[in-house]
Amino acid sequence: MNPDKPADLLPPVLLIGCGKMGGAMFRGWMAAGISPSVIVDRHTTDIPAPHRVVRSLDEVPQDFSPAAVILAVKPQKIDPILPSLTRISGHPVIISVLAGRTIAGLSKGILSETPAGNAPVIIRAMPNTPAAIGQGMTGYYAPPEASKQQIALCESLLRASGEVIRVDPEFRIDDVTAISGSGPAYVFLLAELLEKAAIKRGLAPEIARVLARKTISGAGALLDQSPEDAADLRRNVTSPGGTTEKALAVFSRPEAWPAIVQEAVDAAAARAAELAI
Repeated sequence: MNPDKPADLLPPVLLIGCGKMGGAMFRGWMAAGISPSVIVDRHTTDIPAPHRVVRSLDEVPQDFSPAAVILAVKPQKIDPILPSLTRISGHPVIISVLAGRTIAGLSKGILSETPAGNAPVIIRAMPNTPAAIGQGMTGYYAPPEASKQQIALCESLLRASGEVIRVDPEFRIDDVTAISGSGPAYVFLLAELLEKAAIKRGLAPEIARVLARKTISGAGALLDQSPEDAADLRRNVTSPGGTTEKALAVFSRPEAWPAIVQEAVDAAAARAAELAI
């Protein structure tokens, strides 16, 4: 399972869970080039060789020594899995992308089966779904006991799916969750509402769909590539007395976007904190 690999390949990983997020990350790693790895998932069947899919941790080859274990199952399903992580050879760093599961909570589940002094290092990360096309945004927290090598490995794996930023202390992951983790849904909602508004104005559905989607994706690409602040880009579109100014006046009412966006982000962050275990 672990032949000598070229220096430019990512090291082998054990991915536990290959749903929407785990699958998006692994597609990014395959595109970047990754050493033969193992995926634990009961439903995935389309992972090509030389990678291997197994249905449980019991089926992971005993001689497989991953550089990292990625926890990407649903948060409520991780507890029965944690004690079994002690059987993975090579003392890999553990990278968790589980919403609401703290390092302390995960460590407690692992430590029940871990000899004193052998607890694995856990790094907590929050990616988002654009990772599926290499445009992800991931924030991560690494505890003080994480080595420079482990942090570098974590960043190289996460960067294969997009941009990476480190936050500290750990509770800042809740803010990352509220902004970039949940953020794509906010953008998709705007596209959805623009499409509905266009149809209500009388445009054909297929035209409304293209107008809404390409406006969102084009504006996002410009925002990503421009050195200007978002506020400056907004002003560039807004002619005094023009159509955009009229629309923005509605969005900027006290009860509208300025307050609602902050309220939404605060609600998402508060919920992330409530889910912490």
